[in-house]
Amino acid sequence: MKKFAAITAIMMMTTAPVFAAQGGFNGPTATQTQTQTQQGGFVDNDANLTTALKVKDQKDDSWVKLRGNITERLSDDRYLFRDTTGTVNVEIDHKRWNGQTITPQDKVEIQGKVDKEWNEFEIDVKQVIKLDK
Repeated sequence: MKKFAAITAIMMMTTAPVFAAQGGFNGPTATQTQTQTQQGGFVDNDANLTTALKVKDQKDDSWVKLRGNITERLSDDRYLFRDTTGTVNVEIDHKRWNGQTITPQDKVEIQGKVDKEWNEFEIDVKQVIKLDK
């Protein structure tokens, strides 16, 4: 029984690096097999980036990322977000600010979910990142 346990332990230690070594490049020149089997590696941060104009066409609960400015406070946790394509209402809970002070002149990246209700929609913001100018 001890031999079996020792052999199993040795096999697990020698095969673990093989499984962990998967990864690669995910970009415009990646082949289909590289993209399908990838479990790590480079991911383009702008891949999910959208605009205020395009976010209106997204489905409810779609995850979105936008870059622009928060220009106005509409109510307690509702704000107006503006980018080069237009504006969209966003809901930002107090805890999502993470101690950051944001002004209308600060460029930010917001990430969150589309929240559609009848003829209205907004972005339920999960993360606010202040970007360097």
